[in-house]
Amino acid sequence: MPISSPSSPSSPRVVIIGAGIVGANLADELAQLGWTNTLVLEQGPLNIPGGSTSHAPGLVFSSNGSKSMTEFAQYTIEKLTSLTGSDGRGSFLPVGGLEIATQEDRLQDLHRRAGWNRSWGVDAEVVDAQECLRLFPMLGPDKVLGGLLTPGDGLALAARGTQLVMDRARAAGVEFRDRTTVTGIEQSGGKVTAVLAGDDRFPADIVVSCAGFWGPNIGAMVGTTIPLLPLGHQFAWTTEVPSLAGKNEQPARASAPILRYQDKDLYYREWGERIGIGSYAHRPMPVDLDTLRTYSPDEITDEVMPSSLDFTPEDFAREWEATKELLPELAQTQVQRGFNGIFSFTPDGGSLVGQSREVDGFFVAEAVWVTHGAGIARAVAELIALGRSNTDLSGIDLNRFEDALTTPEYVSETSQQNFVEIYDVIHPLQPRVSPRDLRLSPFNDRQKELGAFFLETNGWERPHWYEANASLLEELPEEWKAPKREGWADMFHSPIAAVEAWKTRTNVAMYDMTALKRFEVKGPGAGELLHGLTTSSMLRKPGAVSYTLLLDDEGGITSDITVAILDEQTYQVGANSNIDFATITRAAREQSTADPSKWATVRETTQGTCCIGLWGPLAREVISQVSNDDLSNDGLKYFRTKQITIGGVPVTAMRLSYVGELGWELYTSADLGHRLWDVLWEAGREFGLIAGGREAFNSMRLEKGFRSFGSDMTSEHEPVQAGLGFAVKASKTDDFRGKAALESRAAAATTKLTCLTLDRREDVVLGSEPVYVAGGSAGRTDAAGSDHGASGAVNRSGKADGYVTSAAYGYSIGQTIAYAWLPNTLSVGDGVEIEYLGRRLPATVTAEPIFDPEMTRLKG
Repeated sequence: MPISSPSSPSSPRVVIIGAGIVGANLADELAQLGWTNTLVLEQGPLNIPGGSTSHAPGLVFSSNGSKSMTEFAQYTIEKLTSLTGSDGRGSFLPVGGLEIATQEDRLQDLHRRAGWNRSWGVDAEVVDAQECLRLFPMLGPDKVLGGLLTPGDGLALAARGTQLVMDRARAAGVEFRDRTTVTGIEQSGGKVTAVLAGDDRFPADIVVSCAGFWGPNIGAMVGTTIPLLPLGHQFAWTTEVPSLAGKNEQPARASAPILRYQDKDLYYREWGERIGIGSYAHRPMPVDLDTLRTYSPDEITDEVMPSSLDFTPEDFAREWEATKELLPELAQTQVQRGFNGIFSFTPDGGSLVGQSREVDGFFVAEAVWVTHGAGIARAVAELIALGRSNTDLSGIDLNRFEDALTTPEYVSETSQQNFVEIYDVIHPLQPRVSPRDLRLSPFNDRQKELGAFFLETNGWERPHWYEANASLLEELPEEWKAPKREGWADMFHSPIAAVEAWKTRTNVAMYDMTALKRFEVKGPGAGELLHGLTTSSMLRKPGAVSYTLLLDDEGGITSDITVAILDEQTYQVGANSNIDFATITRAAREQSTADPSKWATVRETTQGTCCIGLWGPLAREVISQVSNDDLSNDGLKYFRTKQITIGGVPVTAMRLSYVGELGWELYTSADLGHRLWDVLWEAGREFGLIAGGREAFNSMRLEKGFRSFGSDMTSEHEPVQAGLGFAVKASKTDDFRGKAALESRAAAATTKLTCLTLDRREDVVLGSEPVYVAGGSAGRTDAAGSDHGASGAVNRSGKADGYVTSAAYGYSIGQTIAYAWLPNTLSVGDGVEIEYLGRRLPATVTAEPIFDPEMTRLKG
């Protein structure tokens, strides 16, 4: 059956699968950008599609450690507030949000969360117990220690808002078709061509899966893994509450703030004259899509739908008792009804957004909750229509997961763990509990022998420090010793890191760099491909190594990579994540299709290789014991590579170092890694060689001012303001992606990545804290940590001027270093204040790099 004629035949044909809050908003956002040649397919009735949107309780809490996710929540609030129906009412109830603490560690964490809000420009305040009781009078007077108030948060009327955006999109020419189940997606030449629904065929240039927890089935139609797990989540309503009688309009209005009781994994909202209760305290309830009951569209109602499973009272009994203790008035009520609603969870708890690595034109926007629905929809519309999102998407990119992290077993276990931990107080460095020992470097057994303390990243076990180095603490010079840390800052930290930094700076150390993502780009078109994607020249002689940037069309940084030219047709790329692999793979496919004579292949090499970083003033003395190759300054210059042999092991040696010391990254095949470690370890004995971990590595990285993508800079930033202007080679006259936008974007920048040192040695920050320019309305914090502008408490009337990206104690300089995005009007020596867990810490703008600014140690 043919579809109706598209309203804009000249524009690409977009088919969106799913008309929930994400799909409907995406159609509307595309229409706002002029893309109205869009069809939205929905398997249920449009008024009640039957997915998660149809039963969502609608809580919008914007507090998030991610700047991007906070921006998405803020846009959702803004858009739903602006959407009004014929009755003049909007789709958002601005009742505010209140997160309460009944334990001291939670109260401390609320200060951290308040800091996130202020870092991202959202009004927030930690209030005392009395104010909590005033805001939510049902609270028991003896339970609460304090709370985090976010007055701009509130309740999304998700179903109503979805209908209103559909109405607006229809008026713009978008077509919605319900009662249509997608059964297949056609593709040709690696690109989508049509969507199938039984006997119907809908031509498409772009297909977007907004199918919610049905997303994995849609992805399977094009061979794209969508790593999410549907899980049941309990929600219940009480009978009428006496104090709410006549207070709120029926049936679902509210006037009190939405309430989070995270110490018990519970949340609450007024629902007319009742209280709605949501629980994450129960056992994980994974849902098998193959056995999930199906409903015909005519069977779906407000209470009967595919995403609403039968309530299991036994899983709610303990939470009901905890609820009556927190809200004593509810002892006069009963649980009237409830259901187990299906939501999507992922291995890292984030959404899944972006274009498939395997199939061009297939996009996804999955595992998106109502809180971020409209914001992510806008970002995806920008990605499709403009080629880039104005909000950084790297943290939720579909392609961020390594293949080993997308297996059904891994997705199931980690998603269930994220459900259990959703309200837990999680330290920034806290590793997952399970699965562990998934990805091991060839050096793992040697590291265990040295007492390595492992943290986990992308499935890799990475030594953070080595207990074997504890014996050197007695030899550590006084000036290298860091002040003792307390509480939060002391977690996942060891004073042994000072020893490892000291020995690296004064002697020699080995670092396991195996977890660094790397892949090979090979073929007659390899050089041209990378030349057009990066800010450096890739048409150089073999042996050259470049630190370079990947940009989007508007000059935003999408990654920083290291490229080594191994021979005329072989390039080794050291990347940040699987996103870079997907980006370059897609570009290689496009180039090879456009001109088969310039073909290039992209092949993952991480798992088949390993890498040791050998760095320090005595690095040459060590390597000379086991290699006859010329590794002098003339034999292998800085940022050059060549093939050498170490103790009979063939090695690709690259002269570079992210700790800022003389040395090399030494790559070999995984089967020879064990021997490479042993050969170097034995050769280094007489020179006092040690193994170093990531804590010391990160400290030295910041001392040298080396940036970390995703923390220090994202697509929101251009190279000059990020302090990476040197990576855009002035000698490169050829065009490259983003080049045309660089000059105007740099001229318009008002912020820059700024190096700070904290004034007091004992002060430590961890990242994402708000920063205030000293002398502003907030006053200056004294040495005791009090704020003169707020009678001993932090003055929250001043707006944050920026936020911390990366931070670490600099053992070489005896101070904490913090990088922060701040106004570019600041100068070296200017004072600022960093808000850390509710206190203001004085810091000073400092010239960078702090350590070895002349680069003599690296190049000597």
